This record gives sequence, structure tokens and C-alpha cells, in this order.
Amino acid sequence: MSQQCSTAIARLGIDIGKSVFHVVGLDTKGNPVFRSRFNRERLLQFLARAAPTIVGMEACPGSNWLARKAACLGHEVHIVPAQFVKPFVKSNKTDLGDAEAIAEAISRPTMRFTEPKTEAQLDLQALHRVRERLVRCKTATVNQARAFLLEYGLTIGAGPAYFVRDMPGILSDDGNGLTAAMRELLQELWQEHRSLEARLLQLRRQIEAISGADDAATRLTSIPGIAHLTATAITAFAGTGTQFKSGRRFAAWLGLVPGEFSTGGKQRLLGITKRGNPYLRKLFVHGARTCVSHLDRSKDHLGQWISQMEANGVHRNKVIVALANKLARIAWTVLTRKGTFYLRQPSA
Repeated sequence: MSQQCSTAIARLGIDIGKSVFHVVGLDTKGNPVFRSRFNRERLLQFLARAAPTIVGMEACPGSNWLARKAACLGHEVHIVPAQFVKPFVKSNKTDLGDAEAIAEAISRPTMRFTEPKTEAQLDLQALHRVRERLVRCKTATVNQARAFLLEYGLTIGAGPAYFVRDMPGILSDDGNGLTAAMRELLQELWQEHRSLEARLLQLRRQIEAISGADDAATRLTSIPGIAHLTATAITAFAGTGTQFKSGRRFAAWLGLVPGEFSTGGKQRLLGITKRGNPYLRKLFVHGARTCVSHLDRSKDHLGQWISQMEANGVHRNKVIVALANKLARIAWTVLTRKGTFYLRQPSA
């Protein structure tokens, strides 16, 4: 790349691949002045030689690594969600076309960007994702064992608690009609379930230790419905929360606000959008469900709000989602204001 071309580049769009990266540079008027492709090592060399500029890329695996590298080399980095880049793709989809679309998207003054994750956040995210995978494996193991038992006229109640209670007795009962081959297979499934439980217990203790050492996570656990798991998930996926201008925007990022289809001056609200992070949204909804069922409504102002919603005839599921939205807003406030705890306000 010539020095003249280097000084003419105002924005760089990078289409990230596993081993090949396509780069398009635009000048101040938005005209393409540079197109090329690099492998991983040569891309870093190119960014080191290039004059400091604005670098954009889609939010995808590898974008956080490249963002950290580009920022260390003096560039201003913007990560754009893929759905916001799509409208800028012209005609057929190509790698260079995607890179050019990224460079155009980051030029928009109202474009929304994703906050780059730190290495500590990525490590904590990986811990949560491994735990989620193990939970799915445990559920699949329980369901498969229950299905096998039905073929022999043996039933276990739905839920892991019934499985843990009844499975040892079924395996030790020689008169229940199980064949030797099926009994051996079920024994293997039982051992697999126990190993998954042990691994999940280990992960839970790791997460609790991380939460206890993190000031933000400790303050988040003061909110009803948020324990160590949800608190560490918030810090892992949302970071400091300063990228959101308000708690409402944080709740909208989680997909806990109604969708809207308004036209002709008539406002039409739909169901919740379910955008953003489904894992974190699920934790907020489960926490809200716990509050609706077990929160002491005489000692917490949220309990009074729940009672008022139920007295107005609002469906239980709507109350749960609305409470999850409220918990997300409270969590944003606690997260962004250092030293802030949730204060339970007893009724007068």
C-alpha cells in the first residue's frame, strides 16, 4: 500500500474470516480507495503501518480479539451488529462487498455499536456458556432415561428431583422387568448424570467465587431475583453498562420491551422483541418468576407493585415479564453507579 493511499483512507471496513480478512478503505467522501485481502499476520502488519483511522468490523467470533489489537495500534475501533450492516450491502453478497458495507455503516452518526469485550469478560462468558451446555446435556440425559423406562412400564415424574430420587431404586430393583442390557445402559446414564452434576457444582462454586471478588457483581446480588449466576452474567455480557444511556435501553437490548409497528399516527405495540442476549434475558425472567412466587411483599416495595398488578387482573406471565424489565432497569442503575446497592423499602 502506498503512502498516498494510506493518508487518503478515512475509514476501514474489515470482513473477518477464520484465516482470510478482506479490507476496504473509504476516503472522507465515502469513495472506495483501497481493496485488499490479508491473512492474520499480514493484517496486523498492515494495521501497524497504516495511519491511525476508524476501523469497523461486524460483531462475530474474533471481532473482540481484532478490536483489541487494532486499538493497541492506535486505531479507533467500532464493532457493528450484523443486522445493521446488511442494509448497506449492494447487489450480490461478496467478502469485499461486506467489508465496504461495514465501512459505510460505521460512518452513520446514529449507528449503534457493540462495546468490545475485555479478556476477563470473555473468560467469564465462556464459563457461563460451558455451564449452559452442561445443563442441556443433563436435561437430555434425564429425558432419554425416562423414555427408555417407559418402554418397560416404569415412570418417573417430570423434573430432575424425581429422577435423582427414583433412579437408584429402579436400578437396584431386580424384579421390575428390566433386561440386563437395559439395566447396564441405564446405569451408564445414571453415572453420566452424576458426573454432570459434579461438574455443574464445580462451575457454580467458580462463579460464586468470581461474584464474591467482584464489587459490581456483589452489589447486583442485593437486587431481588438476582443471585451470583445472573450477577456475573450481567458483568460478563454487559460490562460496565455505560454503553447504554438509560436502564430502558438496557432492557431494550435484552429484548424485554414491546415491539412496535406504528403508522398513520396510530401506535401499535406487539409482544416483547426477544432481541439481544437470550441467555441473560432468560435469567432475568427466571429471577422475576421467583420474585412473583416467593418475594415477601410486606417488606419490599417491588412486592407491593406485584400485588397491585395482580389486583388489576394482569396475567401472571405479563407480570413476570414486566417485573423482569423492572429488574433490568434497577440492575443498570446499580451497575453504572459505583457504591450503589438496592435498598428494600418496607411499607409504611
